[in-house]
Amino acid sequence: MPLMGALLLGYLLGSIPFGLILTRLAGLGDIRRIGSGNIGATNVLRTGNKALAAATLLLDGLKGAVAVLVAARLGPDDAVLAAGVGAMLGHAFPVWLGFKGGKAVATAYGVLISAAWPVGLCAGAVWLITAGLSRISSFAALVSFALAPIFAVLLADATIVKLALVIAVVVFARHHTNIRRLIAGTEPRIGQKA
Repeated sequence: MPLMGALLLGYLLGSIPFGLILTRLAGLGDIRRIGSGNIGATNVLRTGNKALAAATLLLDGLKGAVAVLVAARLGPDDAVLAAGVGAMLGHAFPVWLGFKGGKAVATAYGVLISAAWPVGLCAGAVWLITAGLSRISSFAALVSFALAPIFAVLLADATIVKLALVIAVVVFARHHTNIRRLIAGTEPRIGQKA
C-alpha cells in the first residue's frame, strides 16, 4: 500500500464524525452547539447521555484501530504510521465538517492499541489514573500522550516511537485552548459544562 494511500485511508476513516451522528440519531441535535462544541466523547458526555458518550468513545477509537490494522495487512511499517496519523488528522480536521473536528484522543488510543497494544494500554492506564485523580479529561490526555513515546521506546520499535511522537504533537496542538485553561485554573472537570 503506498504511503499516500494509507494516509488517505486513515483520513477517510478518521473523518467519520461518530459523536455528531450518534447525538443526531438520539434526537439531541447538533453536538457542536453543546458544551465545548467538540464532536468527541467528552463533549457527548456533557449531554448527560453516558451510553452515547461510551459509544462515541468506542467508535472513535475503532476507526483509528481499523485504519492501522488494514494498513498493517497491506503495507510496510511506514504505512501503519501513515494510516494512524491520517486517522487522527481525519478526526481533528474532517472535510465533511469544514475541517472542524475533535481533539483526536480516542482515535489516538485506537491507533496506539492496534499498532502496539502494550504502548496503547500503558497510555490508556495513565489516562485512567490521571483522570481519576484530577477529574480533568484534557489533563489526563496530555499526561498520557506525553508519556506514550517513552512507553514506545521501552516496549516497541522505532516506527511506534515515531508514531507516538507524532500523536503527542497532534494531541498537544489540538489541546492548545485546554492548556491555556489548565494554566488559568478554569478547565472544566469531567461531566461539567464547558
